[in-house]
Amino acid sequence: MNHMPDWYPKGQVPSSGVAVRVDGLSVAAADGRLLLEGGGMEVRPGRVTALVGPSGSGKTTLLRAVAGVLPPGARRTAGTVEVLGQDPLALGAADLRALRRHRLAYLGQDPGSGLNPRMKVRRLIAEVAVDRGAEALRAQLEEVRLPLGQGLENRRTGELSGGQQRRVALARALARRPAVLLLDEPTAGLDPEVRDEIAELLRHLAAHHRLAVALSCHDTDLVTRLADDVVDLSAAGAPPLPLPAPRPRTVEARTPADGTPKLAVAGLCASFTHRGRAVPVLHDVGLTVTAGSSTGIVGASGSGKTTLVRAVVGLHRPAEGTVTLDGVRLHPAAHGRTRAQRRALQLVPQDPLGTLNPSRTVGETLGRPLRLHGRAPRAEVPGRVLELLESVGLPANFADRYPHELSGGQRQRASIARALAADPDVLVCDEVTSALDDRTAGAVMDLLEELRESRALALILISHDLRLVASRTDALLVLSDGRAVESGATERILAGVAGAADVRLPGERPV
Repeated sequence: MNHMPDWYPKGQVPSSGVAVRVDGLSVAAADGRLLLEGGGMEVRPGRVTALVGPSGSGKTTLLRAVAGVLPPGARRTAGTVEVLGQDPLALGAADLRALRRHRLAYLGQDPGSGLNPRMKVRRLIAEVAVDRGAEALRAQLEEVRLPLGQGLENRRTGELSGGQQRRVALARALARRPAVLLLDEPTAGLDPEVRDEIAELLRHLAAHHRLAVALSCHDTDLVTRLADDVVDLSAAGAPPLPLPAPRPRTVEARTPADGTPKLAVAGLCASFTHRGRAVPVLHDVGLTVTAGSSTGIVGASGSGKTTLVRAVVGLHRPAEGTVTLDGVRLHPAAHGRTRAQRRALQLVPQDPLGTLNPSRTVGETLGRPLRLHGRAPRAEVPGRVLELLESVGLPANFADRYPHELSGGQRQRASIARALAADPDVLVCDEVTSALDDRTAGAVMDLLEELRESRALALILISHDLRLVASRTDALLVLSDGRAVESGATERILAGVAGAADVRLPGERPV
């Protein structure tokens, strides 16, 4: 990695002491609900501090308090926060902007939603960078393992994969040359090689540039290898949410898996337009999914996984190829498909914050597909909303909350419930467990497994977690540089590998 030795001028980063100190911090929402109770941590220059705990325990709230950006309506009810000698929750708007512009960087859990979709990558980084020169831009992209020589710096965020968007957001944060770096699930949705590279970068920034780094993380193995200090918020946050208790409603019998294709993709090619020229990203990809089956799609970040499923559901118009559902060829664009076809094919995207309407409560968001697709009489919609919330492990009172009042893991579960509300025949899940702790992720996958078996639901699962793919899928499609390099039974493709943790995919190194 190209670590630039002159990134941090003398005096920019404190050489000793405590950069961040939080003591007894309690934060309440506008309605009085506790988002964090008695939280505390210390982050020192040259060290990496990891926040751990189940979804909803207050990790994101604590990081946002340090950054001075609590959710709308939330307020500190007790405790102190000190960042480089200042209280970010007591600073005026101008002073807080100066702190975040020059000394502190915060990268949220859904970084893609914070990137201006109209700006190209080079402008996004130059907008906040200390050094806006071309060489500095290239070095910044190299630091976060983004490929050069492919015109990526001239793409807009909609032309990037979820993992690439996350790395662009990290490059923006680092371009400010901060003294304190706050990261909420920085490696979620990244393939193992890039995850390890980002971890190496964070260790380098802490050790050699004396940054004070604090991050939240559900990856216990990564925390063990990366963190100098660990703060467990299991007892400090709001009461842990119950695990999903799946009780799928009775539905009409569906034909079980019999080898007949439910969804078939053939010869799919897709591209992005760059300066009036088509840049291919998918090349002649095929995929067949039967009712009641579970298919995994794996490959390095940027290999085309998300573009493939977006083309399948009609959100990215393919250049060539066909998508067929129950033997009927689908229109390339979602708006050209019938309502029944859109209902039958649902996507749970990698970025839940970009999926949930910020102006609607969770209950309103879940109720809309129930009414739109006629899945419940109007009088029964409120009850069905509560059933959906329970099925993904969210309490009934979450129906009245807005997306910004949820943690990243809670938003992910609400996004899954929204897709299930349409009662789909094919459910496409793009890194749906990346923002969940291991216990909750397993419970959510148990829910999807039960729905798959009881309703012949066809499941397509994109994941970088090869252990999950190995245990939860029947078939596997491996992508590399936009091409299908291998497909077939999961057991065959992963045969001979000790525990799936040592699987080596094209474009990756062993993990």
